[in-house]
Formats: sequence, structure tokens, C-alpha cells
Amino acid sequence: MKPFEAIAPRFALALLAGGAQAASLAWSFDFSIPLMGVQQGQPIWWLQWLALSVLAALLLNTTDWRRGALLGWLFASAWLAATVGWTFIALHTYGGLPAPLAALAVLLFTGLMALFYAGAAGLFVWLAPSARMLQMLVFMALWLLAELARGTWLTGFGWGAAGYAHVDGPLAALAPWLGVYGLGALAAALAMALAHMLRSAPARVGALLTIVLLLALPSLLLRDQAGAAASGASSGRLGVALLQGNIPQDEKFENASGVPLALRWYAEQLQASTTSLVIAPETAIALLPQQLPPGYWEALQQRFASGTQAALIGIPLGNYQQGYTNSVLGLQPGQAQPWRYDKQHLVPFGEFIPPLFKWFTELMNIPLGDFNRGALRQPPFVWQGQRLAANICYEDLFGEELAQRFLDPTQAPTIFVNISNLAWFGKGQAMDQHLQIARMRALEFERPFLLATNTGSTAIVDHRARVSHALARDTRGVLVGEVEGRSGITPYAAWVARWGLWPYWLLALGLLALALRLKPRKISA
Repeated sequence: MKPFEAIAPRFALALLAGGAQAASLAWSFDFSIPLMGVQQGQPIWWLQWLALSVLAALLLNTTDWRRGALLGWLFASAWLAATVGWTFIALHTYGGLPAPLAALAVLLFTGLMALFYAGAAGLFVWLAPSARMLQMLVFMALWLLAELARGTWLTGFGWGAAGYAHVDGPLAALAPWLGVYGLGALAAALAMALAHMLRSAPARVGALLTIVLLLALPSLLLRDQAGAAASGASSGRLGVALLQGNIPQDEKFENASGVPLALRWYAEQLQASTTSLVIAPETAIALLPQQLPPGYWEALQQRFASGTQAALIGIPLGNYQQGYTNSVLGLQPGQAQPWRYDKQHLVPFGEFIPPLFKWFTELMNIPLGDFNRGALRQPPFVWQGQRLAANICYEDLFGEELAQRFLDPTQAPTIFVNISNLAWFGKGQAMDQHLQIARMRALEFERPFLLATNTGSTAIVDHRARVSHALARDTRGVLVGEVEGRSGITPYAAWVARWGLWPYWLLALGLLALALRLKPRKISA
């Protein structure tokens, strides 16, 4: 039997396991298994655990670090390609990029991200820790480093991190303490423990005890509290209306179709709203204020200049000389100038063009540009006793950046507001995944999230990550409900606001240094 024929099944198993991990983040198939917690659009924590344990088992049975790196790369490539495959729709369907080139771009993008995990897997095999507990700690540390690197380097893209699968699982009780990366690290330790339990009888007792401790104790001890510093006090309730215009993406920026439709519909809803706060999504108004029909913006300002109502509206701002921003403007009675939030974490290729890649963006028929960045810490929109912190598009992916808003407790948000336009990515998967990201942030900070989007998911998520209200996707409508603001600061918000993710970097590197010190040495003859 040829060597490749012997190892090909293991490579295939790594690919299948990676695909299973992608499915665990938000089940995208149109069938459910309620008894197993499998519901369309929802995360499946146990499936992520099983999928990663397959990779762990494969690495335990590998002695060549190069083969281990390949196994890690195959697993991560399948996982990431299946997770963010919707980028193909933006590139091909709306960007006009030929299908083969769009598919190649997605595979290259995910393949490059997978190199972080290839390095982690190869290094695990090379270090060859012998003690089972050290194997768990080293695998956890390496997985954590790979997730941190992917989520922070070169502006970062942590979409689909393993921890998001656990927003409804037993580990969710630890989110206000550890955040999504901490949950992902614990999931890696659990995966290695399960691999040990299935591999050999002597390891089963210790591995089973580890699994029980990691899964059971958080729910028993921490589910309803995050310590003395946790957010637990209500800051009042606020009536809201979230607008979902459902403007087709291929018409959204067309002056003959989508633009006038959006201007008319959003103006009607903003004028007719009766709730305390009304929110329109990202670039709901797709024109710069100076490009709007005469009197349009003045009428909106006049609408909210008096009374008991306010509005948050997604709109681009700026000019050719000063540059442009992807922004939110807030209107409320008695203000001299509209409140403003400018998007800080821009999308590569969408809102800024990385050096040497202008040739690539010129191949696409997408309104791209180099936008200006907003400040990392911008003041909240204060309305009826609430401090509303805005974020745009995938900015809610970066919990460590949102945590910066908790440095000053007197300005800490009581409610998060996300405005997005996910119509770029088609129906279903991206919307489901984005909703789980917002739910994880709600757990980390114990803050409700309001999501106002063009096509979905438009929803109200409470501080326990429960979806209390949601609007049907791909429909035009208004979601009316109430949201309860929260005060106080979770342990996660407190330490990340001060130190960022550096404690995780140092912990993981410290564990690797220990493993390197204990690495078996070859004895010279």
C-alpha cells in the first residue's frame, strides 16, 4: 500500500470534521432535531466539541509534525471555507467577479487563515507532550494562539471562532468572565480530553472527570451571576422600532430604483414612528446629505427636533476633500447638532483597500472606497436614561474593542446598537452567524443588543442572549418592542478594557514555554 493511500482517510476525516465545526456555529440546513438541540440557524455546542476532538485524536496519533500541520490546515480550511463561503456571493453575484476567480479568492482567503491552525497543529506534534494533562494544556494554548492571531492580526477576522458555538451550551456561563476566546480555549481542552477518553482505557477516568468539571461546574456555579462586579441592575426600559427596508442589494445604490425606494420608505417610517427610539440600518440613506433631495434631511431633523422621540439613522458622511465615513447620525429634541458615530473597524477591500490590492478591487463592480476611521472610543448616544453604543456591520465581532467603552463606568453603555446590511451575502448563513456573534457579545458584557439590518436578522437580544423579538428575514417591515438597559461591568469587560487580550497571549505563550522546557530530548549515542 502506498503511503498516501494509508493516510488519505485521515486527511478526509480532517476535512469532514472541519465541515462539522462550521455547521456547529449556526445550523444552516432546513431540518431540525429538537431532542439533540439541532435547530436551523442555531449553534450546536456538542457538535463543535466532537468535531475538534476528531482533530485532537488525529494529532495524538501523528508523529510527523509536517503531517500534523497538514491535518490542521485541512481541518481549518474546510471549517473556514464552509463558514464564510457567503463571501462568494458578494464577490460574484454583486461584485461581478467571474465565478472561478471569486471561488479562488474565497479559497485563498480561507486557506491563508488556515495557516494559523496548521502551525498550531504542527507545533503540537513537534512538542510531543507526554503527560495527558500537559497535552490538554498545550493543545488549548496553541488553539488559543491561532484564534487570537486570526482575530487580531492584519485588522483581524475572527468570524466563526469556535467559541461562538457555545453561546447556548454549558460553557456559556463563563462568557462574562472569559469571553469568546476563553470559551474556545476551554472547548479545545475538552476536545483533547474526549480524544483521550476514546483512545485508551487508562485515560478514561481522568478525561471523564475533566469533562464533567468543565461542562457542569460553570452552569452550576455561575449561570446566574458573574461575580460581585457583574452587571445586574436594570437601567430602565426603552421602546424601540427597528426598520428593515429589504432593499435589493443589486438596486441599493442605483439612482433609478433602490435609492428613491429607500428614501421614500425610510422617510415614511421615521415620520410615522411612535416609539421612544427608531433605528434605521447601515446606509439606510445611501446618499451623502448634500446629495439628498432639497428639504429631505431638514424634514427629518424637524421631525425629531421636539417631542419625546429620537432616531438613529445609518448614512455615509463626508466629501472628496476631507474623505468619507460610514456613520450613524442621532436626532433628538433640543440638540444643536446631530449626534454622530463613525465606523472605526473598517472592512478590508470594502471600506479600505490594502496596499498592492487595488488591481483586485478594480475587477469588481462594487462601490468601494478608502473610508476614514472613527475613533476607538466615541461617546454614546444618551437618550431617556440610556447610553446607547453604536457599532456598524461586523464591528460587533471585536469584543475587545467594544470593551474599551467600559473604561469609564460613567460612560459605559447600557445598550448596544448594531446596524448592518448583510444583503451582500445572500440569505441565511451570514445572518444566522451574525446573530450568534451579537448574542455572544450580549453574554460577555451582559448588555442587550439591538440589531437593525437591511434584510435580516433584525432582532432584539436581551442581556442573557435571548432573542426576545425578531423580524422575518427578506421582508420589509418594522420591529416594535421594548429593551431593558443594564448597568454595571462584567469581569470580562473590566479586564479586557484595561489590558486587551494580552493576558491570553501571555498565558498561552507561558504554557508553550513550559511545554518546550519539558520537551523530550534525543539522547546522543
